[in-house]
Amino acid sequence: MTAASSKSGFLPRSRLQRLIDILKQDGYTCIGPQFRDNTIHYDVIDSVDRLPQGLSDQQTPGHYQLGPAGHPRYFAWANGPRALKPLLFAPREALWQSQAGEEEDLHFSEVIPATEPLAVIGVRACDIAALYIHDKHFLQQTYRDPSYLARRQKLLLVAVNCTHPAETCFCASTGDGPQASYGYDLALSELDDGFIVEAHTEKGLSIQSRLELDSVTVAQSETAHAANRHAAQQQTRRLPSRNLQQPLFDNLEHPRWDDIAQRCLSCGNCTSVCPTCFCHSEFDEAALDGSRSTHYRQWDSCFNQGHSYIHGITIRSDTRLRYRQWLTHKLGSWHEQYGRSGCVGCGRCISWCPVGIDLTEETAIICGEVVHD
Repeated sequence: MTAASSKSGFLPRSRLQRLIDILKQDGYTCIGPQFRDNTIHYDVIDSVDRLPQGLSDQQTPGHYQLGPAGHPRYFAWANGPRALKPLLFAPREALWQSQAGEEEDLHFSEVIPATEPLAVIGVRACDIAALYIHDKHFLQQTYRDPSYLARRQKLLLVAVNCTHPAETCFCASTGDGPQASYGYDLALSELDDGFIVEAHTEKGLSIQSRLELDSVTVAQSETAHAANRHAAQQQTRRLPSRNLQQPLFDNLEHPRWDDIAQRCLSCGNCTSVCPTCFCHSEFDEAALDGSRSTHYRQWDSCFNQGHSYIHGITIRSDTRLRYRQWLTHKLGSWHEQYGRSGCVGCGRCISWCPVGIDLTEETAIICGEVVHD
């Protein structure tokens, strides 16, 4: 992204469709939040009529429910189960193919996905933070992932500052929200009558200049800032520290690991909804006539038994070891790999755990912090 400086402007709610129209004119397929299967789900969107207007959510450990909010806002809810992850790190995709030659030799070819420019509307600060962790993993290591790179280069982000965090959110404690501060092209702060629009890149500035924005009043600016402060103050959950590597590795035999294992189903829900988890497995599918084979990558989870299978041995054979691996890696050893924790405080793993295991509570107990109700 190329940084840009701009003044903010105000877009009345009645003119929000103009944003979608400009993005489409610029060649982007717009992705936005929609009500589907009783959740907020991101998919292709052409009209503001598809946005989840007037909805709010209730999230607690193991519980997610949407309901009417009694206001006209489009983004007055916390994140649903889907993050940016599947748009860039595909759940299943071909990596390379092998083809049998005429003289019994093999020819290998890389598979680069066909991509189109995507503009995602409604991205929250926690998911932008997760995206930048994935950038470090897929693009800033020794080998750059060509499939991820192809999608990332064509991505435009329209952030929305979060004003209605869920009970399970704790991004304020990880430093990743609720207000977006980097990584976006445009940012929206939603008010009852419209949006304060701010550009962060040259692309964003080009779009902003065509929105024909009104001036932002002092009252509108103060209302937006107050909403951001209130969203942070509302969050009651937190992690004990932003770097838990030493406390976690000092407590690998803590009895709480056994307690968690008695409740955990090893279902992998937490890793599926987590915006930063990137574990995957690879396999080959051969044509029936033996002429070619395709090598695939697909999402996997460290909670699956096969994830730690090596030469006839399953390294992490029980749920206790799998949960411990997940937590100590994400909150601990990621600091060595990426310079920060792998948790952005989105709270999805808490809401979508079938038995309501709370990462913040378990971490505080294992690391020795007293938990208050």
